[in-house]
Amino acid sequence: MRNFKLIAATIIVATIMVLLPLAALGGIDSDDLPSTSTWYFHADLVEMRSSDGGKSLWVWLDDEVFDDVEDDAGIDLSTEADRITAYSTPESGVVFILEGDLSQETKDKTLAAAASAERFDTLKHKGKTYYYVEGDDNVDVDVDGIDNQGYFSFAVKNKLIAASSEDQLKALIDNGGKITGSKSHDGALFVLTAESSLIQAGMDTEGFEDEDEEGGFKSNILRNTKHAALMIADVAGQIAIEAQLITDEPEAAESMASIVRGLLALTAFSDDMDPEISNFLRSTKVNVTDNMLKVSVTVSPEAVVMALDDA
Repeated sequence: MRNFKLIAATIIVATIMVLLPLAALGGIDSDDLPSTSTWYFHADLVEMRSSDGGKSLWVWLDDEVFDDVEDDAGIDLSTEADRITAYSTPESGVVFILEGDLSQETKDKTLAAAASAERFDTLKHKGKTYYYVEGDDNVDVDVDGIDNQGYFSFAVKNKLIAASSEDQLKALIDNGGKITGSKSHDGALFVLTAESSLIQAGMDTEGFEDEDEEGGFKSNILRNTKHAALMIADVAGQIAIEAQLITDEPEAAESMASIVRGLLALTAFSDDMDPEISNFLRSTKVNVTDNMLKVSVTVSPEAVVMALDDA
């Protein structure tokens, strides 16, 4: 289903960032999300376009991701999207919100792409239009909570809202496209914030199925991890990247820290490594506090883009 490829693309961006080492205007914090969220992703594209550090990352995303999204979903993220927020809960599945002044041409392209799906229905809720789309076997979107079907609407001004649950989509329409978060977050996902955050993402690793016992979230480095959070921010024209992992017990955090330090050292001193990327890796800090592992680094935007190109 082409519309939900847009959601998949945003999650892929977050995954790429995590593979490196892993609020502000338009940012989110833990109160903005339901307490049962299994993953979340938020990108502030306005901040990315306008900040000194974010511009290089923006250019990379425009070249490597946004063009494909426009081809598949008809939405030009480079000019019309301001913020993207997505998350999933066990009870409601995926929720996706794109904020921006979407043109009528973009809406028409999106509807045309959706109409080519196996099933496309036009529906009404309190006088406002929304749509149901169901994909086919030729569309493979492998994102937790998305099963090649869902609901979306342009009924809220300057927003594209989508959900895998019809009740959730109706709730979004009723709330003006706003997420109904939870103020009680005992045991919920944590959210990293910064004054000029560009990307925020996180997951409950236990909420993901591990189809490969020898790989995936529950093996190797992440085997004993419960929660993971990522933040990428602009700091005085540089890119600050911070990732935090919450483990089952302090010993697991210490063990993972040793593994990460070893991998960084091996890679940073490789003869084949570009000097700027090598400096990037050598400046990465790895710290442990109780059962929390923190990995952080502040580098030039050029080094981040170079690392993404090599990933």
